Amino acid sequence: MGYKKITETSSNHDNLELLDTATILQKMNEEDKKVADAVALMIPQITKLVDALVERFSNGGRLFYIGAGTSGRLGILDASEIPPTFGMPHERVVGLIAGGDVAIRKAVENAEDDTEQAWIDLSEHAIDQNDVVVGIAASGTTPYVIGGLRKARAHGILTACITNNPQSPITEVADIPIEVNVGPEFVTGSTRMKSGTSQKLVLNMISTALMIKIGRVKGNKMVNMQLTNEKLVDRGTRYIVEGLGVSYDEAERLLKKYGSVKKALEKGVQN
Repeated sequence: MGYKKITETSSNHDNLELLDTATILQKMNEEDKKVADAVALMIPQITKLVDALVERFSNGGRLFYIGAGTSGRLGILDASEIPPTFGMPHERVVGLIAGGDVAIRKAVENAEDDTEQAWIDLSEHAIDQNDVVVGIAASGTTPYVIGGLRKARAHGILTACITNNPQSPITEVADIPIEVNVGPEFVTGSTRMKSGTSQKLVLNMISTALMIKIGRVKGNKMVNMQLTNEKLVDRGTRYIVEGLGVSYDEAERLLKKYGSVKKALEKGVQN
């Protein structure tokens, strides 16, 4: 093994069970403060990925996340938030988890050890060279993810990875490796903590920057969000008030007439 498995390194803190509650929380927070700085070092790599995604999305390409356990769940979370936030079809950003949908809520024994299943899962979506596959694995050794990336790469599909162990095996099958070294976890080996937080930050950056670059945001507003509840209708109405300088009632009327903030702003300006 030519790399150090940082995610399994002993915590910087010990005798946790002897600490009072406030001290536990303070020490956890001290560790969490390191995460954003570790992510910042990866901005050049994340930039490469986003720019490659923008190019492929313009040709109808898609983004696939593959992962197991916490990593898989975070990929599914990010993918599931794209349609309501940016009004994109569900099939443009897809999250896949080892063990299938049941694994979102419950661990599926040995699912992550199958090196072939990820490619089977990806193939069900007729994946092709317009698409991008991002493997998420804190350890950098998850067979499900590595197997999927290896097969994708062999088929000429761009691959990337998000891992917390630099130079781990997953980086060898990723065209764009994103290696976020957050150091040892507060509870040794519990990668749902700092590693998971770093993955969430990186996923936010990838998908949000992509959506901005392909025109799903105007100014700083989610003008393509789905209007699925009263809170979002109110938010959209206020965006139109600000954008067009009309009354709240008129903005609400335009929103309901045109069905989206973006269309209401465009039609309102024309009128």
